[in-house]
Amino acid sequence: MDKWELSRRTALKAMLLGTAMPWSMSSRALASSSCEDHVVRIGAIAAPDTMSPFASWSNFWPLAFTYDWLVGVDAQRHEDRKGFAKSWSVADDNVTWTFKIWPGMKWSDGKPATARDAAFTYSYLRDSIGKPDELNKGWNNTSGLDLVQSITALDDQTLQIVTKVPTRWPVDSYTMMVPEHIWKDISYSDAGSALRNDPPLVGTGPMIVSEFQQGQFVRLSPNPYFRTGRPGTAGMIYHVFNTADPIAQGLKSGSLDYGMSLTAAQWVDLSKNSDIVVGESRVEQRDYLAFNTVSGDGGGSTKALQDRSFRDAIGYAIDQKTIVDRAYRGHADPGVGIAMPVAADYYSDLNDIRRHFDLAEAERRLDAAGYRDTNGDGVREDKDGNSFQLELITGTSSGALEMPIAAVQLIAGWLGQIGIPVSVTQLDSGALSARMAAPAKGGGGWDLLVASNWPTTSAHDILSLGKSGDQNNTSYWGNEEFDQLMSQVEVTVDLKKSQALVNKAVRLIYTEAPYITLSYPFVLEARRKDCFEGWGTKDIVSQVGYYPFDRLRSI
Repeated sequence: MDKWELSRRTALKAMLLGTAMPWSMSSRALASSSCEDHVVRIGAIAAPDTMSPFASWSNFWPLAFTYDWLVGVDAQRHEDRKGFAKSWSVADDNVTWTFKIWPGMKWSDGKPATARDAAFTYSYLRDSIGKPDELNKGWNNTSGLDLVQSITALDDQTLQIVTKVPTRWPVDSYTMMVPEHIWKDISYSDAGSALRNDPPLVGTGPMIVSEFQQGQFVRLSPNPYFRTGRPGTAGMIYHVFNTADPIAQGLKSGSLDYGMSLTAAQWVDLSKNSDIVVGESRVEQRDYLAFNTVSGDGGGSTKALQDRSFRDAIGYAIDQKTIVDRAYRGHADPGVGIAMPVAADYYSDLNDIRRHFDLAEAERRLDAAGYRDTNGDGVREDKDGNSFQLELITGTSSGALEMPIAAVQLIAGWLGQIGIPVSVTQLDSGALSARMAAPAKGGGGWDLLVASNWPTTSAHDILSLGKSGDQNNTSYWGNEEFDQLMSQVEVTVDLKKSQALVNKAVRLIYTEAPYITLSYPFVLEARRKDCFEGWGTKDIVSQVGYYPFDRLRSI
């Protein structure tokens, strides 16, 4: 590493620490670097607004480094990435789950972390159900708890959850375990909105949030009581950005050690740098085009959006392969249904019902459905005789991979060719979330939406995009048959039965077309070689947990 890189890193450190050290000082006077202070610096597109897991969905990172799930995705895939529970099992009745908590585990403040804390976390949420301040708007939410019969700490190391019906919710839930001695006196109102949960946080993860500057960075310190030993780094700084540009520049300059959410062009450029290792991995994100299907308040500019025939015809005007090849430069899989390839148990290529790209076919179907260009001006009219002029809103949600604007431009171009002009409104994360919200919560008023969703690979989460009233259902679509299938999925433990139900639901939503799945993007990430080792190989960083920040060490 040359002196310029050292000075860049140290200057950044000085800025974040709020030091009075003048920026005009020479690099020689700036004595330390990231390599020397052993602090890992990472960058991502994110917009955490609070450190309360009960109040937000935008704070997955950094909270995933501080709080453990009881089990979660990583623990089910990797033996060495367990969460709050060391082991778990379900009885032959398929409703009685037993979780063994790590013996001797402590919270980051040194107090014992036991099954009683896990029981408290779930009970705290469940007891809020039906109250005016029900906790239903963050990672720690009441979803699924209606399926639970009882939650009992049998002893300090044993948690028992008995469900009313067979369900995998106890192991798939993303509820973050919180300490009873911190949260027991906090009201639901405060936990869900007013409380920022100011640092230092108290958790059982490897890195503990110690400072939070909204819109800038989050500083984390190693947990001295982490169950496998204190992490080897001196800490971590999680930088938040609105775009990938500063992430790529930070990797080049050495002011960042790891970055994700890179664009394809940046990834190719960084791959040529001998100081940098690049990687890509399939993840759960799915990028989609949504139609605003609601009528009344929050509805779009035309009733055609509520017409399955109209939406189906538009599906023939979307070329997913071209989107992947040109917008993502090959760093994605073409979109098909709402189940992602990484969810191998549920993915299907839907070959027997799959649409193909054919603008002439799209036009034929629009004509047949009654959406014609009757005056010959090149723009079709809806059934009320109004010319189409659709507003498409787009942007990158907090924590999601940035979607290339080229994908949106391609879609707008294709729709224009079939007589449906589209205006594009690009929004930042906060404004996009507000527009995507349910009409009852002030959202809606748009026609088309190009956005992303990053669920888990559980059957429930895959299908949540189409569940009536679910906050993930950004098309506001409702279908009784789909909801019935999802209700059956939620009470099914047997994998084969679950696969059959999911397949029916995926096919139903594909043919009804409230969404057109565009792509399943890869995480494009990069890390520097000079300061730290212990990174992953295929997946440099887990996208669903704290790995590898429990095992990084200085070179």
